[in-house]
Amino acid sequence: MQWKFWLMIAVITLATATAQAQAPAGQCSMFYTVQRGDTLTRIAREYQTTVRDLQTWNGIANVNRIEVGQQLCVGRQVIVDDQAPRTHTVQRGETLGRIARHYGVDLIVLARVNNIANPNRIYAGQVLLIPDVTIQ
Repeated sequence: MQWKFWLMIAVITLATATAQAQAPAGQCSMFYTVQRGDTLTRIAREYQTTVRDLQTWNGIANVNRIEVGQQLCVGRQVIVDDQAPRTHTVQRGETLGRIARHYGVDLIVLARVNNIANPNRIYAGQVLLIPDVTIQ
């Protein structure tokens, strides 16, 4: 029976060390500790990010498997360059998320720079400022 206890301690320690190694404090601007009943979808919505970003930032292989007590990186530091931003004219059928990915810009940053309250409401012909940013 004791070996099961020590095995469980080793697994918890390894999982915690792995999560922290995958999202070093120098790159992650915000952490969240998983609570009972949490899902990546709910956490992503709460921290205004995507499940895919949470998965990437935290090295999560299966989005349906997070553990209570697991520490997740839920925000990354963004460094903005002072150079003049580029522009993009929205084409029919484009989404802000797709445009953000195309330019390597965080969706929330792109929405804020362009004073877009609802990222789901952009229109063809709208001119967006694309800031030079690096997501670390």
